[in-house]
Amino acid sequence: MTEVGAEAGVRVSAEAGSRLPRVRGFAAWPAQGSPKEEGKSLRGKVPRSAHAALDLDGSRPDAVGAVEESSRGRLPDLTPIRVGRMAATPFAFLRGSAGLMAYDLARTPMTRIVAQICGDAHAANFGLYGDARGDLVMDLNDFDETVPGPWEWDLKRLAASLVLAGREAGADEDTCRQAAAGAVGAYRRTMRLLAKLPVLDAWNAIADEELVSHTDAHDLVGTLQRVSEKARANTSGRFAAKSTEPTEAGGRRFVDAAPVLRRVPDAEAAAVAGSLEEYLDTLSEDRLPLLARHAVHDVAFRVVGTGSVGTRSYVVLLLDHRGEPLVLQVKEARPSALLPHLVTAGFEAPAAGHEGRRVVLGQKRMQVVSDILLGWTTVEDRPFQVRQFRNRKGSVDPAALAADQIDDYGRMTGALLARAHSHSADPRLVAGYCGKSEELDEAIATFAVTYADRTEADHAELVAAVRSGRIAGEMGV
Repeated sequence: MTEVGAEAGVRVSAEAGSRLPRVRGFAAWPAQGSPKEEGKSLRGKVPRSAHAALDLDGSRPDAVGAVEESSRGRLPDLTPIRVGRMAATPFAFLRGSAGLMAYDLARTPMTRIVAQICGDAHAANFGLYGDARGDLVMDLNDFDETVPGPWEWDLKRLAASLVLAGREAGADEDTCRQAAAGAVGAYRRTMRLLAKLPVLDAWNAIADEELVSHTDAHDLVGTLQRVSEKARANTSGRFAAKSTEPTEAGGRRFVDAAPVLRRVPDAEAAAVAGSLEEYLDTLSEDRLPLLARHAVHDVAFRVVGTGSVGTRSYVVLLLDHRGEPLVLQVKEARPSALLPHLVTAGFEAPAAGHEGRRVVLGQKRMQVVSDILLGWTTVEDRPFQVRQFRNRKGSVDPAALAADQIDDYGRMTGALLARAHSHSADPRLVAGYCGKSEELDEAIATFAVTYADRTEADHAELVAAVRSGRIAGEMGV
């Protein structure tokens, strides 16, 4: 093949049988090989039954040590809150220990098919949020750990979390295992569906209104309706009404609500507010007039999440000309906890860059629709992501579901995960590997039950360490 067009900075190569050269970044024509067959061939190297394996060697970090290590670089005064939240239940422990699970997953069988993965795809990281027109979308909604990696890692984390959530909800073991197997089955069937569709149709397939019927999750309809109603009321305006007070100048300011919300010194507030200029440069230009009609009024520190507790996270209050609020969250973006374990597993580390940019681009690669104000910035040499706060967000608490709903929820989240992965990994390749049988479903369900047992033991270690005073933990905060 002969390269042409180099003088214009475009690398293209002539293709046999075509009057046009091949353009870099586009597929070859005629198509070369069969991704489906390539996926099938991987079964010879990594049998689907192999995904049941969990071999933990003696070098595995102990649970308390792993929690202490993951607290490095966080604000020390908030670490006890994080530990306390993780010590609440085994499911909560899993939510805060993405790095420890990545250590374990790095020692499991892998197909080496790479997708943009969430990195923390547990069952509570799926939910509702508002799109640009105010409609509600359901998708993955936490991307702090996102990175290119093995698709199996996300799926196994989801399956294990469903077992733990089901146990917490009081479901029996058969139901918990079936929820895990159902999630994998829905993932597999969704990949097969996407693989059969024209690419453009597949890219936007399985609209939210089709999720219930696609995954046969009819028992969840009432729960989803209640969550949707709450999500529609979960707005910047409602948060500001509860968390701010009027000022003499006619604006508003945040009110202390320790330990979750606290005012910050003027210099700290100014640094956060000043960083929004850099943030504007990361947005599409058509978003700028929207923000230009809002004024920055106040900044406060707000504790968020379970795994995120101890990172620097701010809320910024903006008001329009009528005094209507828009709240932005400026949240510290730490390196993905998965990265060292991906390297251990033999994957190439991505080039170093701004961690906020990593989170934002990873989120956009996985979601069908993303927050229109998603961007990144730097505050005092630390990377941050920026997004709308309380953008009609709502979520299902999987640990509070009825026993006859946990399997429905598992199928729904499995389908959503497949849709997210298919934006970066060819669904024909993944579907070719997963196949039509339930072999993969049962293997990962076995893994999930085993890993849930391991997590319960890890959680017990953490609780014992808190009680003995080895590590500080504030329960119930």
